[in-house]
Amino acid sequence: MRLHSCLLTAACAVGLLGNAAAVPYPHANMPPAVDLGLAQNFESGQEVTLTVALNLRNTDQMQSLLQAIYTPGNSNYQHFLTQQQFAAQFGPTAATIAQLTRHFQAAGFTVTQSATAQLQITGSIQAVQAEFGVRLHEYQVAASAGTPAFRFRAADGAATLSPAIAASVETVAGLSTRPLFHPNILKPAQLELGQASAPRVSSGAPNTTDPPGLWTVVDFGQYYDVDPLYDSGISGRGETVGIVTFASFTQSDAYTYWNYVGLKVNPNRIKVVQVDGGSGPPSDDSGSDETTLDVEQSGGIAPGANIVVYEAPNTTQGFIDNFAKAVDQDVADTWSVSWGEWEWLDTIPIDDAVDPTTGRTTTTLQALNDVLVQAALEGQSVFCAAGDSGAYDANDPALAIFDYPYFSKTLSVDDPAAQQFITVGGGTTLPGVQTYLLPSGSTLSINVPAERAWAWDYLTPLCTALGLDPVSCGIFPVGGGGGVSSYVPLPLYQWFTPGITTTPAHQELVELISPPPIPIPDGINLPVKLPAGYHGRNVPDISVNSDPQTGYVLFYTSSENGFETPTYGGTSFAAPQLNGVTSLFNQGLHHRVGLLNFALYAIQDSGREYAGSSAPYRDIRAGDNWYWNATPGYDQATGVGVPNVANLLQALRSPFF
Repeated sequence: MRLHSCLLTAACAVGLLGNAAAVPYPHANMPPAVDLGLAQNFESGQEVTLTVALNLRNTDQMQSLLQAIYTPGNSNYQHFLTQQQFAAQFGPTAATIAQLTRHFQAAGFTVTQSATAQLQITGSIQAVQAEFGVRLHEYQVAASAGTPAFRFRAADGAATLSPAIAASVETVAGLSTRPLFHPNILKPAQLELGQASAPRVSSGAPNTTDPPGLWTVVDFGQYYDVDPLYDSGISGRGETVGIVTFASFTQSDAYTYWNYVGLKVNPNRIKVVQVDGGSGPPSDDSGSDETTLDVEQSGGIAPGANIVVYEAPNTTQGFIDNFAKAVDQDVADTWSVSWGEWEWLDTIPIDDAVDPTTGRTTTTLQALNDVLVQAALEGQSVFCAAGDSGAYDANDPALAIFDYPYFSKTLSVDDPAAQQFITVGGGTTLPGVQTYLLPSGSTLSINVPAERAWAWDYLTPLCTALGLDPVSCGIFPVGGGGGVSSYVPLPLYQWFTPGITTTPAHQELVELISPPPIPIPDGINLPVKLPAGYHGRNVPDISVNSDPQTGYVLFYTSSENGFETPTYGGTSFAAPQLNGVTSLFNQGLHHRVGLLNFALYAIQDSGREYAGSSAPYRDIRAGDNWYWNATPGYDQATGVGVPNVANLLQALRSPFF
């Protein structure tokens, strides 16, 4: 997904597939990777397993059926498919599987069908190089503060597909084993500043058990009106919530958290499925805090539900395989994932494969789309985080590849948030007066009069008091992700929604200051020009409190500090919270909701979305995400707004849309 040449930057690093050690997710402080030479000199006799994602069939009929399944009054409404029915109607044919199997076996691979539209092929390094026309290299990342040394493998260029199989193959994953995705979890701003105390949120704050910044699932339930569901006996009983993740976790943390907030849960409710060898032992560097919060939040909001956690390596292959295995096994009714990266990085062809006959370049964007449409047709709900870099996902400071001011500000969105068949959770900031203790001993108060779109631009007075601008202060471009995809077309459910827009003009990623702190990866030809006026997928869909300043307590066993209870935020919280809420919907409706977006936007377009005491949404009209403003109705800062969960369930029970 990421450019091969990016291997030589500090942001590109990973361990080998199935490595017993936990591999850090990419971040700015990693040392550059060093090319050690041909992988066969270091992995002599070791076999390589690749994933070959295959094209689906009958895609026109698939889109028609999808629309019918989510259209009230249609004879197919909510008649979700089984995995077997999906495979029979839309999966690769038995003849295609047999033809590909013969081809790869003749090339020296063993072949297994790992999911409906995925094959796994295993062979020697030499067989891989001969089949795909690449040479595999071994890379070393030196140890740094708190991060051990590790190695990864990558190809020296784009793979070439044999003409005999090119028409059947969507993409090939596994040539590179470096990490790609980062979690959307974030510490409060004062920890980043290091010069002001943690905020104390006082007057004007929500009337919840705990103040903003120390929230638990109990406070979420009170504020977003989940409590009426609990009072009526809805707890997620009989449902299963799923987590797709790329770091392992300590299960006892979740049980300790649930016990702390007074929830009675099944002591054996968590099941872990390791895909492609899993993600190694828990560690701070690999993102175990992310997985921990995903489980605590989704399982806390749906205390009666079972939980299944699918863990895979943080690679292109791990990402596709994790989703494919989770959806194909169909053991969870709802899913969430809180990892992502800028969508453009998933369109770069170097890590993918090229059809030499047509020149078509395969990408993982379409491979993931195919897995998610399968989930939607089978009635599985999938949620993801919008991202924590506001309207400027390309300038994400967590990765520090295209940091502003070294590179131009570029309006952009995250993947998988850009996907059509996923529900995207955005972020808000809770109301209240935030009071900070400054180094001088004086205090500074910032009033947030109403729940607003989350962007840390409202903290500019704090930065000014510290003598810092928003960039040096660390608040730009932090906020809830949102905007318009430059690559994924506008989905049907957004066609008629006021507020939906196209990609802005003049969005180019260019180098402004040379040299940047991390060299531009070789092979990236700047500027990156994003299309203007493209009718792309608009995100987010719906939002909840995600600002770390008004965030949540996490119960977490750190690999560095032992058990601790830090406070965090980020849209990483929104995804599992919506996951848990939808599990409650499923129990209350006595059937799966499936892809929630069709209902969300039908309600949004009904004219009753914000009307009266039974309104399913509360409109957010204050704030922004550094570019997109919160406006009446749908906007790219908060989506349709924030939910009243009890009212939303009633709307789903008796759809007026």
